[in-house]
Amino acid sequence: MNDELYVLPLVVRIERATPPERTDALEAAAMAVLSLLDDPGEWTGELHAWQSTGKIRKVVRRARGAEWRRAVGLPGRTIEHRTAEVRVHPPVPLDDWPRDLARLQVSGTELADTVAPGPAAPPILWANPALEMSAGKAMAQAGHAAQLAWWASDAGERAAWREHGLALSVRTAAAPDFEARVAAGLPVVRDAGFTEIEPGSCTFVADAPWLLGRVTRA
Repeated sequence: MNDELYVLPLVVRIERATPPERTDALEAAAMAVLSLLDDPGEWTGELHAWQSTGKIRKVVRRARGAEWRRAVGLPGRTIEHRTAEVRVHPPVPLDDWPRDLARLQVSGTELADTVAPGPAAPPILWANPALEMSAGKAMAQAGHAAQLAWWASDAGERAAWREHGLALSVRTAAAPDFEARVAAGLPVVRDAGFTEIEPGSCTFVADAPWLLGRVTRA
């Protein structure tokens, strides 16, 4: 196992006059992670180094104007999803970020939904209603949930998902439903507790018909 800790950088575009809807940003972040997992392209080595640590740490930063243009100029790919733009960059060592990414703000990224999200279609990434998370924190957690769902899917299920553009939905669950899904053998994100919430907190559950019972609980 690689001892050096790597992190996956995600950058969300938040212009003052036109911030994205919160749900759009969460879904875009999750889809950006899936895009890299499905087709790492020239970044296969970086992706392997990141996953070989046994951790899937992600950090979401925000950018606007010239900051965003500099981020787009760095290696990576941009996912555009309704009102949101999220750029995923190849994994980097935790203490060796590119300067134009390291200078971006990470804390306090807040977004809201001005309109109710439309009907959800599976896979659905369900957020824990008992936890309060900033938009940046929730984007990272949604990315974790998408990654766990990808790992739990077989080749045929991944191919079908790919045919649908790696689409997914992010929603906040009702409390009883969330606990039931945690117990149902679905992929569950348990946070490491670096920021905002207590270690071991269940933040998201990934739910799709083919994922039910896929994960064995200790």
